Amino acid sequence: MPLDTQGPSAAAFDLPEATRELRETALAFAREVLAPKALEWDQARHFPVEEMREAAALGMAALYVREESGGAGLTRLDAAVVFEALAMGCPTVSAYLSIHNMVAWMIDRFGDDAQRAQYLPDLIPMRKVASYALTEPGSGSDAAALRTRARRDGGDYVLDGSKQFISGAGVSDLYLTMVRTGGEGPGGVSALLVPKETPGLSFGANEKKMGWNAQPTRAVIFEGARVPAAALLGEEGQGFRFAMAGLDGGRLNIAACSLGGAQAALDIALGYVQERRAFGKAIADFQNTQFRLADMQTELEVARTFLWRACSKLDAKSPDATAFCAMAKRFVTDTCSKVADDALQLLGGYGYLAEYGIEKIVRDLRVHRILEGTNEVMRLIVARSMLGRR
Repeated sequence: MPLDTQGPSAAAFDLPEATRELRETALAFAREVLAPKALEWDQARHFPVEEMREAAALGMAALYVREESGGAGLTRLDAAVVFEALAMGCPTVSAYLSIHNMVAWMIDRFGDDAQRAQYLPDLIPMRKVASYALTEPGSGSDAAALRTRARRDGGDYVLDGSKQFISGAGVSDLYLTMVRTGGEGPGGVSALLVPKETPGLSFGANEKKMGWNAQPTRAVIFEGARVPAAALLGEEGQGFRFAMAGLDGGRLNIAACSLGGAQAALDIALGYVQERRAFGKAIADFQNTQFRLADMQTELEVARTFLWRACSKLDAKSPDATAFCAMAKRFVTDTCSKVADDALQLLGGYGYLAEYGIEKIVRDLRVHRILEGTNEVMRLIVARSMLGRR
């Protein structure tokens, strides 16, 4: 898969020099490690854990974990720039790294000293990998309706229920799991850290998916799974708040992964139309092609600019940060999915072939409009914020 290491001008919005350097490091990693194997991993349904550990060695598995906890201590804007760059090599791998980052950050942000000491030393270098377990077979968009229950039994919690569509499931070593410890609604939800080796924890079959084939997706099943009370993150009843805080950043990350994938697709198409000839001249010489290229680039730049604004809102802890994260997730993932599809169209029949890499990007980006909250739910979040409802 071709990878344009120049891409859009990262300096055009006066990003800090340190952020631009981060971007160059991530682009180099994407070009040298991810892009050459992306199609192979997709076709073989291979989860490239060793390559992700190489990214972790560069600090990319704990981007916004605090420095005092061993992380990079970066901003959400820094993280978005990194995930976009990594996604130019493979959106699927970049997206999984974003999930792992989210779990590490939640442990750092909401865990106690003992939990940070127990888990972060292995998560930061990705000696162990982590998954986020919120969605259930009967509660996707309505996350507060989750049914997986954890009851207190002496010094332990005993879990029963199941989670669905969990990235990394079956391979990940740790599952940050949202469970019901109290009554109905968000106030009855708590967060537990459940290791893979927990008795009573099992996994469904690896799902056959349209895209994201380079990471496994399985159900996570709890049948009397027992963990110590020390596995509770924060206090009982705080889990839903933790989950939503994690998703604010997760939505920015997945938007950034969409940007990287769409930019890679546009770069491939740009090279193709300058080489492919029809009716005696290069396709790029046709005004229709030029107009489409201009629109695609404009759409990506607008999406990128708004994503960066949403990142700045979350970094500043602005009261409207959640609404901006939702707007960014909806707009950027919709826009980038369209740009990737337009890039495929520019290649005609060749765009439909696996060897050019665009059809994989189109498949990978399609799910970004569903996960981390569907884009319909993003509209609901924004509308409620406008109307003063919660």
